[in-house]
Amino acid sequence: MLSIGTLAKRTGTKVQTIRYYEQIGLMPKPGRSAGGQRRYGALELDRLAFIRHSRQLGFSLESIRELLDLSDSPERSCAQVDAVAQKQLGEVEARIARLEALRVELKRMLSECRTDRVANCRILEVLRDHDACLSDHDRPVS
Repeated sequence: MLSIGTLAKRTGTKVQTIRYYEQIGLMPKPGRSAGGQRRYGALELDRLAFIRHSRQLGFSLESIRELLDLSDSPERSCAQVDAVAQKQLGEVEARIARLEALRVELKRMLSECRTDRVANCRILEVLRDHDACLSDHDRPVS
């Protein structure tokens, strides 16, 4: 059995985050020692590693909850898991597209700013007036 500190170290997760995951039901309430300390086993270690890796891949807590529910029912179709992963891929691709638009805009701003004085700085002009931008980089990411 592992303490919460050991579980945190093994998974690279902060103790506060583990407690939060317990509060919102992503992690089960742990068993307790005779002294009242939280105790975790291999199943909790595996579940927390799953959650941590899913977060690293950008999955929302809602999506992780759905994936955990699906993994708890191994007889179910994998198509539902694929759908969750496909949705995440779409969100990542949308973020990449937005970042690419930002990159292009920043490079353009820098290339157009070749003055010695702040009074004539193209970067500051563009930052003051969004209409001076070439792309619609302010779209919210889906």
